[in-house]
Amino acid sequence: MFKKLTRLLYRSIENKEISYKKMQEILKKDKNSILLDVRSKQEFKEYHLEGAINIPLYDLEETVADVIKEKDVNIITCCASGYRSRQAKMILEEMEYKNVYNLKNGLDGI
Repeated sequence: MFKKLTRLLYRSIENKEISYKKMQEILKKDKNSILLDVRSKQEFKEYHLEGAINIPLYDLEETVADVIKEKDVNIITCCASGYRSRQAKMILEEMEYKNVYNLKNGLDGI
């Protein structure tokens, strides 16, 4: 259990918080990358980044495997401030998604 927690903690700190500029570079370079907005459906409806898909954080564990089938695809999580998307990143890593990044400071930081 301790090893698992240590691994998760290490993975979540290792250069996986990215800037908006870095996010744009990843999305431009790899067209298969996924921008995952984990805000509520209402928040997403009011405003979202072009090309983003919406899976609210509270639905993530039950829904993501049906929507994102490949575990090796680049996934960039985002929310309003970065808090929910950090949680989503950890959940996805626990579900063995390999290349998960978090938009630092969320949409408020753009």
